[in-house]
Amino acid sequence: QVQLVESGGGLVQAGGSLRLSCAASERSFSTYSMAWFRQAPGKEREFVASITWSGTNTYYTDSVKGRFTNSRDNAKNTVYLQMNSLKPEDTAVYYCAAGDYNTSQRSYGYWGQGTQVTVSS
Repeated sequence: QVQLVESGGGLVQAGGSLRLSCAASERSFSTYSMAWFRQAPGKEREFVASITWSGTNTYYTDSVKGRFTNSRDNAKNTVYLQMNSLKPEDTAVYYCAAGDYNTSQRSYGYWGQGTQVTVSS
């Protein structure tokens, strides 16, 4: 059972940056692909970014390409989401998840509790 804990969320002005972290409880973390999803108020949870177990491959939804960077440090059992040039529409609860490399939520069996990101205009 992998437990995931996100941190790093907060309030930032448009154009600013935040770095989210997701720490895993198990060494088996390094065998999972990881992903970030987000859910804005009144909207469904959506895919943001994913990274393979080795960190070699990453994938991003179009709206964050060039602004967000997904990375991981398997020695620290941690995955990161560096978010630059933030926009008000990035406001959401951000979740990390562990599972198979995919954009579908159904491919991820382990989820964190979420961290709030609020971008003011």
